[in-house]
Amino acid sequence: MLYTLTIILITIISVLMVIVILLQSGQGQGLSGGMMGGGGGMMGGGGNMMGARRTADFLSKATSILAATFLTLCVLANFFIDRETFDQSTIQQQSGFPTQTQDFDAPADTDSPLPEQQDELPDPIPQE
Repeated sequence: MLYTLTIILITIISVLMVIVILLQSGQGQGLSGGMMGGGGGMMGGGGNMMGARRTADFLSKATSILAATFLTLCVLANFFIDRETFDQSTIQQQSGFPTQTQDFDAPADTDSPLPEQQDELPDPIPQE
């Protein structure tokens, strides 16, 4: 239950982080420059630069906060996994075969695929 909630929060934060990162202005003004002033310097002159700067500061802080929250939730999700109920991997569970535990100290029930070693070696040169 808690693990599922954590995964949902991680997904929401990752989507928000993608949006915030795309809104930040890069070298070519990005998406936030288009939203703030339209066509560069047409609308507001110097006032446009001040609004874009505040937006950039807000987006930078939002990115840092979202990234720190994302990292923290990812680490916490590791502790919320219910490990006691999983004695098999997902592939083993889906296969439908019963699981076998093997005791490596016990002798094998099957014959060895290697041939038995003979006590006496045959004479390589037949004597007449």
